[in-house]
Amino acid sequence: MDIRYASHPSDAKHYDTKTMREQFLIKNLFTEDNIAMTYSHIDRIITAGAMPVNEILEMTASKELGVTYFLERREMGLINIGGPGKVYLDEEVFDMASRDGLYIGMGTKKVAFESLDPTNPAKFYINSAPAHQSYKTVKIEIEKASPSKLGEAAKSNERTIYKYVHPDVCQSCQLLMGLTMLEPNNMWNTMPCHTHDRRMEVYFYFDMKEEDVVFHLMGEVDETRHLVMRNEEAVISPSWSIHSGVGTGSYTFIWGMVGENQTFDDMDHISMRDLK
Repeated sequence: MDIRYASHPSDAKHYDTKTMREQFLIKNLFTEDNIAMTYSHIDRIITAGAMPVNEILEMTASKELGVTYFLERREMGLINIGGPGKVYLDEEVFDMASRDGLYIGMGTKKVAFESLDPTNPAKFYINSAPAHQSYKTVKIEIEKASPSKLGEAAKSNERTIYKYVHPDVCQSCQLLMGLTMLEPNNMWNTMPCHTHDRRMEVYFYFDMKEEDVVFHLMGEVDETRHLVMRNEEAVISPSWSIHSGVGTGSYTFIWGMVGENQTFDDMDHISMRDLK
């Protein structure tokens, strides 16, 4: 378990590129027959990637959680971005195609992952947050996710937001999670940008060519910074930070939010003239 601590915006404005990447960038989420986890003290979100190839991988509790099993006091959302696989939850088994999502409620003791084809392994991208109540486990195919179309081609930000873990789709304690797909030849996400001091967020970029990058923008409105991100990397965005990006080629991203409310449109919009 990789541990990341919270950063005050007054401190973060002094970070150089190396420190920014150490504090906020999450790399190497998918390695063969491994579950890679990053625990952030910002709202105690866990970001993880599970890629079973030749083995069935099971999530286990660690010292950092202080519990007997992983979801004893947590909930979880996941989306498969790889080949076909299975998720084992106690006595239930879920077949997971690419872009299938799953919300898993608190109290589920067994969480395990399997790929159906080792040459095309499943890749389960995971967000987990502390929970206070157990809600029903729900499988969410992309066709069942709640879509919203935003942006316009003239501003290169035409996109569809698919809300997977969201009150319109299923109940959860605090976790929100979804997937955003940009239309062809559109490169900007979440621009004009915003903050929401009530919720932190994690972005996960994928479906990128090896030679492409995303310039992910973050920081306070008048102290913006950027991280250069590559395929299948995630970034932790504190609640005080903007979160936006532009790619040198096409990409898709998954967003996960944790915090005070689940009101997706509760944003503090930023005027372009105020960005520095």
